[in-house]
Amino acid sequence: MTTDQDIVLETRDLTKHYGGVHALEAADFILRKGEHVAIMGDNGAGKSTFVRQITAVEQRTRGDVIFDGRPVHFAGPLEAREAGIETVFQNLALADDLDVPSNMFLGREKILFNLGPFSILDRRAMREATMRGLQKTGVKIPNINNTIRNMSGGQRQCVAIARTAAFASKLTIMDEPTAALGVQETAQVENIIRTLKQQGESLILISHNMRQVFDLVDRIVVFRRGRICANLAVQETDPQDVVAYITGAKTGADYAGAA
Repeated sequence: MTTDQDIVLETRDLTKHYGGVHALEAADFILRKGEHVAIMGDNGAGKSTFVRQITAVEQRTRGDVIFDGRPVHFAGPLEAREAGIETVFQNLALADDLDVPSNMFLGREKILFNLGPFSILDRRAMREATMRGLQKTGVKIPNINNTIRNMSGGQRQCVAIARTAAFASKLTIMDEPTAALGVQETAQVENIIRTLKQQGESLILISHNMRQVFDLVDRIVVFRRGRICANLAVQETDPQDVVAYITGAKTGADYAGAA
């Protein structure tokens, strides 16, 4: 067992089976405080399955998750969020008919007067906290009173990321955050990720974008057929090497856990 005080997340033998399908097998992974790590691999390689076990969207078949120095077994995503893990999934999980503050506090609204089903929200506090969250990540939304429905894809993604960064006390996870965005919107999201790095936030980035990964992260972990097959420091590898692991041209025989 490692005693490294800088480790924010560790998984040991993390495994998920769907009947006879082994979607994730014996994943050993380490993420240190302030580190940005990319998870790469082909479709179906186990990347999203891995994240779903960490965030308790699904319950693992076996294995251990150690978060912030203690073993955890979250009952669901809400417990993971309360522990300090925030996730931006591909579907964003935003409410189209609500404004930015309402989306930022969706599921954890600030209450001014608790009157049961007739409770009054503390909209001023939510608005002020929203502005702080947007400022922290460098997100610029011209009018936070606009509903999400009236925003561009890039603005929606930025709101989702700002919500994540505003509440994540220990770990942010992003699943393909720029997959459906244009060049300008992608650049805005990448600047947010750089800001999180400067602020010492730990981050896991799932991405197929090789240029993006090499620009933004410290380390690349490659999944293939449900297993981690490579753990590569960005400064010691290149895109061709990563592709070789993704396609199986190179095997993970030399993989011995996270750096």
